[in-house]
Amino acid sequence: MNFRPPLTSPAWHAELHLGFARDGERTALVENRHLGPLRVQKALYPEGRPVCQAILLHPPSGIAGGDHLKICATVGAGAHAQLTTPGAGKWYRTSGAEASQDIELSVAEGATLEWLPQETIVFDGARARMHTRVSLAADSRFIGWDILCLGRTASGERFDTGHVDLHYRIERAGAPLWIERGSFQGADPMLASPAGWAGAPLCGTLLASFPELSTRSTALLETCRQVAPSDGATHAITALPGLLVARYLGASSEAARLWFAALWAILRPLCCGRPALVPRIWNT
Repeated sequence: MNFRPPLTSPAWHAELHLGFARDGERTALVENRHLGPLRVQKALYPEGRPVCQAILLHPPSGIAGGDHLKICATVGAGAHAQLTTPGAGKWYRTSGAEASQDIELSVAEGATLEWLPQETIVFDGARARMHTRVSLAADSRFIGWDILCLGRTASGERFDTGHVDLHYRIERAGAPLWIERGSFQGADPMLASPAGWAGAPLCGTLLASFPELSTRSTALLETCRQVAPSDGATHAITALPGLLVARYLGASSEAARLWFAALWAILRPLCCGRPALVPRIWNT
């Protein structure tokens, strides 16, 4: 029997505020406040004391119409935090109420943040607003990705009704590095247009920014371009001033995630100064 979430459900208003600070050789989770069903159970150290891993939990397992989620994370000077999720995020169909998620990430001087969530699935009929803002200090480091799937492709569902509003901004020392806005309805012609999604149900973006990028971008691009998605999907990698960008446009969340993980394995030693260690939660 196919699961079909209800058209209406009680709305959740949830917030999560995280703060990470350097304590000697250790990155400590010094702030962990939550309101409603958003939380981090505890700090994890799979790589030892310097890197603090936090797994963001949303017990309702999906976002329904009227839900409003806010995630704020601050990484203090010299600290290194890695944020990920235990599974795909789901945005359910609604009879009309919009759901929203606001993410605010701040990375201080000499600090490092890895933002590595699993994919987001927007069900047919969902009304979603997703806004992300990343604020970097002059010498901080960031690598992150987002994978957005329109409809439950495994069951043949397409995004024929509903609405999605997207806004992603990265700034360094107050100056913008990346500003992306998107807004479309279900069955929007742009989703089928070669100038848009070209009929693909899934789009992913990986972004990396670190001080050495400007002098290493040529060699780094050459190495990254030797890796391709396993499903042969449309993809591209480029370097902008202060920012490396990789794009996936296809139909497989697994292929997109594996490609981004392969790029992350190349980028992480340069961006974060550490070899790639795949979070165990991705294999559960």
